[in-house]
Amino acid sequence: MDYHAAFAGMKVIDLTGGVAGPSCAMMLGQHGADVIKVETPHAGGDWSRILGRTYEDHSAFSIYGTMGKRSVALDLKTPEGKEVLWRLIKGADVFMEGLRPGTMDRLGFGYDAVSAHEPGILYYSISGFGQTGPLAARPAMDPVLQAFIGIVNENRGEHDNHPHRIAISLIDMFTGLLGFQAIATSLYVRREQTVKKGRYLEASLMQGGAMLSVIRMIAQYLERGQAQRTSMPNGVFDTEDGQLNITMVRPTDWPTFCDAIQRNDLLEDPRFSTHAARGKNLDELYTVIRPIFKTWKTADIAKRFTERNLMNGKVNTYEEFLREEQVAATGIISWLTQPGVPEPIPMPNIPGLPPLESGTKRAHAPRLGEHTREVLTEYGYSDAEIAALFERKIAGGP
Repeated sequence: MDYHAAFAGMKVIDLTGGVAGPSCAMMLGQHGADVIKVETPHAGGDWSRILGRTYEDHSAFSIYGTMGKRSVALDLKTPEGKEVLWRLIKGADVFMEGLRPGTMDRLGFGYDAVSAHEPGILYYSISGFGQTGPLAARPAMDPVLQAFIGIVNENRGEHDNHPHRIAISLIDMFTGLLGFQAIATSLYVRREQTVKKGRYLEASLMQGGAMLSVIRMIAQYLERGQAQRTSMPNGVFDTEDGQLNITMVRPTDWPTFCDAIQRNDLLEDPRFSTHAARGKNLDELYTVIRPIFKTWKTADIAKRFTERNLMNGKVNTYEEFLREEQVAATGIISWLTQPGVPEPIPMPNIPGLPPLESGTKRAHAPRLGEHTREVLTEYGYSDAEIAALFERKIAGGP
């Protein structure tokens, strides 16, 4: 077994769409599995391909989730399309689906049907609210679950006190990683089995979001929604030319903080001289220190905090982050060319794997149906049969 291709020889059939399911399958592919992504040949394929600004067959959402896969465009509402899928499933190790609960059963590819053909298969379902319960059939995306779980309510703007969603797809991405660990550990167990035993696995964005929020959820529950405010002056502070985030944990950091902002007189102020006093007068403390930060340039005040081993970070844009010397020094970003995208894009490298390189399978995000002909040929279809499937729009590709 190779550390860089732990799942080499494994076959994954990926019928998921969006972010959570595709990112999970993508991770399996990055670790060596042959991931065949099955998409509809109509309406743009995986709906993540048409979110936001598009670049031929891609959007920013779809590039990450399709990297390293082979894309097959197939109409599963037709008998012929279903027959192709059954051929693909034969010998597969993992089957993944992300349609609304009950849809796969209606199509004839529910767990019972698939496991009857392949008893050793790992069948994974990803949904918004789970496979059972009163909300199971509701469509859901990351922002909906952020609101439902409580993340939006907690993320209130400092100036407007209005709930805001977090812009990144944090629940999608985290749920994708949870799915990857569930499938990966199951594959690990199967390696020791003489007769492969399959199992049904499922995850939901609701579950992923709850696990993502678990620490804050416990704290808010125990405190009945009245979270204790830390007496440390943490947060984002406006500077003369930007913003700086300050994060402190120990009350013993307070003297060092005062020294960093050159206000040691605050140590003697009875409103702020003790941990308890600062907690009672936190709003007054912020009123005092915010104007102080505005007299400093970001780089200068950040240097003072760094020299004193106090945690701080300049508030960057993504582009500023990508230009940081630390990013270049650690090599965490590869710049990749992708079909239809006019310039190289930044892609974080995956821990434990070699850096991504343009032109390699791992680093390539396929166009819709890019591998349809290749895969159909591989599974025994003749050129004439493939041409007929394309002509009748049962299969598709560029």
